[in-house]
Amino acid sequence: MTRFMQFGACSFPVLALCVLSSEGWSQSVVTTHSLLGSQVIQHVIIIVQENRSPDNLFHDTNLMAKGADIASYGLNSKGQTIELMPIRLDAGYDLDHEHHSFVEMYDGGKMDGADLIETYCGKCPANPQFKYIQASDVAPYFQMAEQYTFADRMFQTNQGDSFPAHQFLISGTSAPTATSDLFDADGVKATYKHPNWDMGCDGPPGEVTPLIDPAGNESTWVFPCFDHPTLTDLLDNADLSWFYYSTSLQSIWTAPVAIAHIREGEDWAKVILPQTQILTDIANGQLASVSWVTPSGQASDHPWMNRGLGPSWVASIVNAIGSSSYWSNTAIFIVWDDWGGWYDHVGPSIYDSYEYGFRVPMIVVSAYAKQGYISHVAHDFGSILKFIEEVWSLPSLGYADSRADDLSDCFNFDHANIKFHPIAAPYDANYFLNDRTPPAPADTD
Repeated sequence: MTRFMQFGACSFPVLALCVLSSEGWSQSVVTTHSLLGSQVIQHVIIIVQENRSPDNLFHDTNLMAKGADIASYGLNSKGQTIELMPIRLDAGYDLDHEHHSFVEMYDGGKMDGADLIETYCGKCPANPQFKYIQASDVAPYFQMAEQYTFADRMFQTNQGDSFPAHQFLISGTSAPTATSDLFDADGVKATYKHPNWDMGCDGPPGEVTPLIDPAGNESTWVFPCFDHPTLTDLLDNADLSWFYYSTSLQSIWTAPVAIAHIREGEDWAKVILPQTQILTDIANGQLASVSWVTPSGQASDHPWMNRGLGPSWVASIVNAIGSSSYWSNTAIFIVWDDWGGWYDHVGPSIYDSYEYGFRVPMIVVSAYAKQGYISHVAHDFGSILKFIEEVWSLPSLGYADSRADDLSDCFNFDHANIKFHPIAAPYDANYFLNDRTPPAPADTD
């Protein structure tokens, strides 16, 4: 008997895929092994940077000339057309990017509310939300995006900020339990500032995070310690190795700290400090099957805290893989966890009260990634999980991964793996390995 599943308005048999695109949902039949040739992939690295939209970070005239959907102008709530102006990557101000700011900017699909987003700066420039990063600051990103695959329809799965976004990146959900119809909606709040910035299951009494219900209400607040299946559980069950690299065990960017069975179990030893250990593990031939890599604040691209090091940090990991034996069997996904409050002109399809969020950039680097390719297929964080599940024939978690595409359009497994060309960057791996500057902590969003 054929079983059918329901997602929004799309019903389909279990061997069909309901595909999200910028025009909505469409149905197409797939096999259980749609990533033909994916057996060559033995390692996946998910590099997670912070708080940027494609219009903000990838104003790359070469990509735009090749068809990347990047805007030079935006629309504000007064109906005015605003030219996007250049700023430095380390411009020292921040923008609100909680769920209510998503609602304001989205404005029922008109994408004209960015000017209503609250700003945090001493003296804000004109139209602070309508900016793009000057090319000289992000040249390594441009080189990778132009040489490999750049996705201009990568959507943040959630409509909030970093804490829930990182939960989606390890499990396809930010729900507190496996059966809950609520999502964690925004960052962590505390009745007082804990001196060690402990978060998640390690948080102090009084630490809470809001949940959003199917009607879009955020009236429930809970302690931010959840428990439900994650991709790490599927990897454990298949005897596949994984590591989660971070600068702090208690950080909103360290997703496992908010999953009780990881924080309180043996898997907690797989959360690795410092994040630069990824470079050492690559050099020593100890790369796990799946690795998540989060940055220091200085290398995060986060607007108010970064020091312009992000492009070099990411390039150092890519170069380490490219110069190693791992190059022929590794897929690297470089993604930003949320849009950061920056203007972006492409509205997401709305699946429920909290999915999907705005576009974030994604670069796919691999010996099998399509060269000079711009993916216009709609992806989300669940797509990365789906890719991993299909590479290793893992079951679905049943969350965002179950309805996501598998990123197969970004790869060509039929061609011989391409030769690696080093990514030019101001700082190399040795800089990060020898840097003794205390890492700036993640903020609370």
